[in-house]
Amino acid sequence: MSKMIIHGGKKLSGEVVISGAKNSTVAIIPASILSETPVTLDSVPHIQDVKNLRAILADMNVPSDFNGDRLQIDPTGIISKPLSNEKVKTLRASYYFMGALLSRFGKAEVGLPGGDDIGARPIDQHIKGFEALGAKVTDNNGVMVLQAPTAGLHGAHIVLDMASVGATMNLLLAAVKAKGQTIIENVAREPEIIDLATFLNNMGAHIRGAGTNVIRIEGVAHLRSNNAHTIIPDRIETGTYLSMAAAVGDGINVKNVILEHLDAFLAKLEAMGVKMDMTEDSIFVYPSGDLRAITVETNPYPGFATDLQQPMTPLLLKAHGQSVVIDNIYPKRVSHVPQLVRMGADIRVENNTIVIQHAEHLHGAIVTADEIRGGACVMTAGLMAEGDTTITKVENILRGYSHVVQKLQGLGADVEIVTD
Repeated sequence: MSKMIIHGGKKLSGEVVISGAKNSTVAIIPASILSETPVTLDSVPHIQDVKNLRAILADMNVPSDFNGDRLQIDPTGIISKPLSNEKVKTLRASYYFMGALLSRFGKAEVGLPGGDDIGARPIDQHIKGFEALGAKVTDNNGVMVLQAPTAGLHGAHIVLDMASVGATMNLLLAAVKAKGQTIIENVAREPEIIDLATFLNNMGAHIRGAGTNVIRIEGVAHLRSNNAHTIIPDRIETGTYLSMAAAVGDGINVKNVILEHLDAFLAKLEAMGVKMDMTEDSIFVYPSGDLRAITVETNPYPGFATDLQQPMTPLLLKAHGQSVVIDNIYPKRVSHVPQLVRMGADIRVENNTIVIQHAEHLHGAIVTADEIRGGACVMTAGLMAEGDTTITKVENILRGYSHVVQKLQGLGADVEIVTD
């Protein structure tokens, strides 16, 4: 097992370039198997989830080549086969192979996904949509077996019970080749959904309404990739480094940013009193002065992202007064709280609400990255703290943050990963 060692208490400065969005990449890689021609993706992040997805592709006789940030995938020789339970359990995004395989072959057999433990994330909305498109879905001891009718999937009118990102993306993949028109209402509106729809449309799909709460899909018979697709910048990685810059920065420029993807987050930074200069695709964060306590409430996009409440929490410790975080998406997403307490933070959970008091100093400790964003939280706290912080389960951080050690070192951080 590997550990991240942070020798904290140092001010960071310089610039950091944001990588492609994890949450786009992990859907677009499974979507690539729908193409009848080789696929090229640019700005692909170097994260563990990409490595795991490539291993699943290899099992289906789909070779891939990853050079720099360009990933080339050749699905022309793909074979239909059940997907290994062990491999799919390594990441939640493996469930996108359900929609993609069902669309490509009319059948899929995929083990129930793994991923972070941040509370209940059922796939009932995915199943509801697949069945509306004509598929028969059975749970065979934790393996989802999907079978389209002999005539293939057909268009349908689907109303999701909740605006689920995963269900929206999975149903896009399943419906893109279904005969006739599919209308999906109450869909999620995240930028990553627009990115997936753009990728599919560039291959010949007919998808309208991505980014709104109603998506319309006219099924097509063939999808062919002709041009490289560039993954959008990762708004969660952006927010993480902006929080870090405000907490321990002595002037940091965060580059490759799409500002409108971060409206709710940037509004909270401004409410705290963080000083920033924004250009078309970068944000410069000045050293922080006195910061004001705020209330953060997570909501579906375009609201404040649940994935940013933990990375922002160390910054809230610097604010004078009492800050409050309410996560309406995953109320049980509080694994970072006891880790911060070990470092001297005055933070507690009351009725699914996180209450944060000003902390003048944090001290190094041995803490755990229980999941991706909780890991980002303790990583920033370790940079703020005096002394050494050791983060165990660092693999969880590497699942979501590309070249994180190199990026931190480039800002002047004293950080390394060691393997026992």
